[in-house]
Amino acid sequence: MPIAEAFSTSLKRRIKILSLSSLVFYCFTASVPSLAQDNNDPLPDENIPTQSINPNLQTASEAHQSTSTGSYGVNNIIPEWTPDLREEDTRLKAQKGDFVAVPIPIADPTIGTGLVIAGAYYYSQTTTEQTVQPASTTQAVAAYTDNDSYAYGLMQQNYWDEDNWRFTGTAAYIALKLTLLDSKYTQSGKGLDWNIEGTLLKGQLLRSVGESWFVGGQIRLINNEQTFSSSGEGPDIEGNTEDEFGKAKANGAGILAQYDTRDNQTNAYSGQRFEFDAMFNDELFGSSNTYQSYQARYRYYYHLLPPLVLAFEARGCAKYGNAPLWDYCTLGLRGFSATKYLNKASSSGQIEARWNIFGDFGVVGFVGGGYDSKELSELWDNEMIPSYGIGIRYMVLDSQRINLRLDYARSEDNDAIYVSVAEAF
Repeated sequence: MPIAEAFSTSLKRRIKILSLSSLVFYCFTASVPSLAQDNNDPLPDENIPTQSINPNLQTASEAHQSTSTGSYGVNNIIPEWTPDLREEDTRLKAQKGDFVAVPIPIADPTIGTGLVIAGAYYYSQTTTEQTVQPASTTQAVAAYTDNDSYAYGLMQQNYWDEDNWRFTGTAAYIALKLTLLDSKYTQSGKGLDWNIEGTLLKGQLLRSVGESWFVGGQIRLINNEQTFSSSGEGPDIEGNTEDEFGKAKANGAGILAQYDTRDNQTNAYSGQRFEFDAMFNDELFGSSNTYQSYQARYRYYYHLLPPLVLAFEARGCAKYGNAPLWDYCTLGLRGFSATKYLNKASSSGQIEARWNIFGDFGVVGFVGGGYDSKELSELWDNEMIPSYGIGIRYMVLDSQRINLRLDYARSEDNDAIYVSVAEAF
């Protein structure tokens, strides 16, 4: 079969998979007021509260997240995957024995520009263990950005029984300073800043149930406080920092399913990854509110030509019940802050072409679109939110395929710059 025909057949099949993956969320029903804001139209002045804001309010007229981790910006700060660099000859690291530390620059419209310092201690393995499973690690992460957001924490990863069992535990403290309402989209020129501060404890235990498949359970404990403050010109908007509703706990348990055949975790050239995450937060666990969270993510990588890789991604998110504002769905696209589109349901898809020009230099082009809605049944009734852009790559470590990423993305009247030592997906 000619290469073009084979690729066309494969592409059509993958597009169907990407489209169908979002339909899993129609198993659930959600109905709460929308937090979506039109990207171009200013918010009328009468919709901006003139006095105090109750941090528990959830409608645009009153008040106006990886996020499986539980807060917006956490996925931008804490690396999804830390490669084992102990045997690598590179200036990127500081090493003493089995402890390795690396700096990671970041730039993101949600949390600003800053630096992440990630350190990991790798536990010793037998020769047999080295061939069948990764090394267990204890990792420490600290991050700070220019908008005074910061986070620090510990992560424990263990592998047992020839990689049939996997455990991940996370303990973190997060203080984020975000923009909830941009002053340029209001007629009065008054914006709304959103501060989130709190702790996260999370544990996941997975068991292999087949080739490349893992299923298991998770427990998550979050204790956050959110406050609001005004920005820009116009009458001040004051957050009620003493209100008990400013503090909220999101405690719950849930299930996980993962499938992974990628040839590399930091920069895949081929393979697939699917994740499904369900979290059930309940007052029985000490949660302030009772609500359910469902998220799915599918990625596919196709090595079309030696210098060209096509990457696909589809995401879906649904919240049911009285979810706190900081645990609402966002769109997994580039070109705007994650806080611009907050709602109880969202879906998105994007494709990226990654071309190695010469040596360690490469370029990318990407395009995608997404939807958000207050109800799942209305998810695709609204206009699509576009995302597109270009980027430059420089491979700083060939053996691990680690790229320094610089992306420029647009979405209607918004644009953004992204910098990281990892691919977007």
